Amino acid sequence: MRSLGTRETDGMAENTEVPLDRAQVKKAVQALQSFLKSKSKADVLLLDDGQPISLLFTLWKIPRQTQTIRIPLPHGQRSDTDEVCLFTRDEPRMSAEQTQRFYKKLLEERGVRNVSEIIPLNTLKKEYKPYEAKRRLLGNFDMFLSDERIRRLLPSHLGKHFYTTKKMPISINLQSNNLGRDVQRLVQGTRLTVTNRGCCSMARVAHSNMTADEVTENVEAAVRTVAAKLRMKGSVVKLIHLKSLTSVALPIYTSDLSRISVLQRSKDNSKTKKVKKNEAGDETTKEQKKKKQRDEEEEEEIPQLVPIETPSKRPKMEKPTKPAAAKKVTTGSKVTKASIKATRKAGKTAQTGRRKVPKGK
Repeated sequence: MRSLGTRETDGMAENTEVPLDRAQVKKAVQALQSFLKSKSKADVLLLDDGQPISLLFTLWKIPRQTQTIRIPLPHGQRSDTDEVCLFTRDEPRMSAEQTQRFYKKLLEERGVRNVSEIIPLNTLKKEYKPYEAKRRLLGNFDMFLSDERIRRLLPSHLGKHFYTTKKMPISINLQSNNLGRDVQRLVQGTRLTVTNRGCCSMARVAHSNMTADEVTENVEAAVRTVAAKLRMKGSVVKLIHLKSLTSVALPIYTSDLSRISVLQRSKDNSKTKKVKKNEAGDETTKEQKKKKQRDEEEEEEIPQLVPIETPSKRPKMEKPTKPAAAKKVTTGSKVTKASIKATRKAGKTAQTGRRKVPKGK
């Protein structure tokens, strides 16, 4: 039994042991190879092309975030017939053909011979704009690389099928001094995409034309890298299976039931921490309430200021009083006027009562 995996990730570093039995892995590889060889003639043709062999990882719990893990392999997991396409940027003052020749010469100088096609960004926009052309491009190549300077521009021009089939381009620095080594690692290596939608993930680690020892070494390297780079606490790998496209999944690692108790302990610890936090919060609130009551008892009663009511209507202004003599004069004047009126009326009635006597001749 071999313990594989040392975890060192962002801010949390833990040793994650994945005890992988090399003899058991080799038995599973040999059984898988014998199964592939016993297939019919049609499957033999697929075997000649190199049928992929993959690792299926099953985790104890679903991760919170999606993570892509790049896995370098000691033996190349792609056959010589695999086609690799490279997307490059448009060089200034160069046509599309000149750009292709420029990057082809650059790759030959750095010793890169795995790339079979170079497509500049402008060519991708013009020639592969129709939907059928994009699907044809997707089916013609097994792997896609892209210049990291145009990585953000590719999704809108490639479409969703490149990403749903997990053939999205892998970015690479074409200005690197170790370009040949970087391309070789990406082409002959693999990657595992751990999503937050489920607990199972699969990565291609070998092909059927490789020897049993080479496949075994690739499996061990992949398990070691995945265990080291997973952004999850504790031992989270539950099961590991080895399978091909047409075979059943052969188990090569099964986690002990003791892992369940470890996970249960971690859950219990988190629950106890939450309970302690809640109790501490309740105690603090009780102390705050007691302190408030003490402060209220110690405080003296402060008389409250009553606001003055403002009258809604203005008060009537009293007329200034006049002296008594003035009053008499005014009253006297008022009586004389009334008497004058009365005398006038009486005179009128007296005149009406008199008869006119005719004058004698």
